[in-house]
Amino acid sequence: MRGTSLDAESVARILVWMSSAFVLAMTVGVVIERTAFELLRVRRLRIANLYSPLVGRALAGDDGALGFLVASPARHRLAVARLLLEPLIDDRDPTRITRTRAIVDALSIISIVDRYLRSWLWWRRAVALRALGVLRLRDHTAAVVAALDDSHPDVRAAALDALAYLRDVASLPAIVVRLHDASLQPARRLAALAAFGPECEDFLLELSQVDAEHLVNYSRALAICGTRRSRPVLARWTHDARPEVRAAAFEALAHVGVDAEEATLAIEALESPDAPVRAMAAYALNGWKGSGQAAVQLGRHLDDAWPVAVNAAQSLRSMGAAGIIELEARASRSDLAGLLARQILSPVGARC
Repeated sequence: MRGTSLDAESVARILVWMSSAFVLAMTVGVVIERTAFELLRVRRLRIANLYSPLVGRALAGDDGALGFLVASPARHRLAVARLLLEPLIDDRDPTRITRTRAIVDALSIISIVDRYLRSWLWWRRAVALRALGVLRLRDHTAAVVAALDDSHPDVRAAALDALAYLRDVASLPAIVVRLHDASLQPARRLAALAAFGPECEDFLLELSQVDAEHLVNYSRALAICGTRRSRPVLARWTHDARPEVRAAAFEALAHVGVDAEEATLAIEALESPDAPVRAMAAYALNGWKGSGQAAVQLGRHLDDAWPVAVNAAQSLRSMGAAGIIELEARASRSDLAGLLARQILSPVGARC
């Protein structure tokens, strides 16, 4: 028993020692990591302060400043590239882009970008892709499209961002096909389509004819880049057996606009047993003033499920006199319909 007790105490002491050593190692690791990060931040700030004036003068056409940049150490080139490229994310002025390209060429930064595209470090690949995008280097479009299959999600996201900047029609089929790729961020997928605008519409409509499984995604895409040409197809989708497809089709119609035929479909869909369909049908009628029955039907849904009621109230407000009459007729009620009517009719609600 004594030997067993001693063995247990020894094991306990060893475990305590190991735990303490592990905690100490983790603490040291965190300190080292934070110290390294701070040193890197300070170094980047110092380099930025050194080169920012030169970059500004070089962009303004100062050959002397450009000469200083060209003579800068190779280890500083990426920091200089960051100073050149980051402003292009928000400033898409063609003159600035042209001048930036000239400086980038003089500094041989593209060769660094090409090397980074092949790097095993994912963040280098992401940096390279964003550089290609903001510089509008369409001769690299194929490489950017290939990066949509990268193993790292941030690199795939950077590739989508780059394609949105490039706006190369050659990449459009790849972007549309990837509309259904769940490994790519939904917002970025749609943003890439939005960059092309109506140029996407024909291809989206063509693909939707042979890919009925993804009509919800096609509807959402057409809500971004569709025009009046999409109305007949979207109207047909409002009869689909799947309620999610019908709802998405009405949502897209709200963006492309409705005529008498689609307005009639939306009014009929207000009686759908599916609340999401009723909600999007009410949304599709926003701004419609051609049918006297639209306002009356919407007024009956002010006490419907909340999403339906809200969309109905907003559409009524957009209809002018006919909608205001329906709202005022219910404003004195104490139920949901009265609450929404009063809110929409109030000065604050009118601005929403």
